[in-house]
Amino acid sequence: QVQFVESGGGLAQPGGSLTLSCVGSGFPFSSYTMTWYRQFPGKEREWVAHIHATDPGTSYVDSVKGRFTISRDNAKNTVYLQMNNLKPEDTAVYYCKAAGDKSYWGRGIQVTVSS
Repeated sequence: QVQFVESGGGLAQPGGSLTLSCVGSGFPFSSYTMTWYRQFPGKEREWVAHIHATDPGTSYVDSVKGRFTISRDNAKNTVYLQMNNLKPEDTAVYYCKAAGDKSYWGRGIQVTVSS
């Protein structure tokens, strides 16, 4: 059974930092591209960043370039999203997704940026 445990969300002040973690199980984690998405209230889910399975290439949506860093630890079946210099417009529910032979979604974790 595929499962994800997402953690690290919560409340941060503008300019602050948070690190999201997503631990996957029930599928060959190291063979899957891992992606973070986010969803703003009343909006479609949007892609934020991804990291490939073997060649650890990464890509980011323009709005987070230079502020967010995606990384993975295959030994721990974990993908991370380090978020620095947070802005109120980063407030959203963040989801991890595994893409390979099949796709799997995490349940989402709330990130709120507010003073």
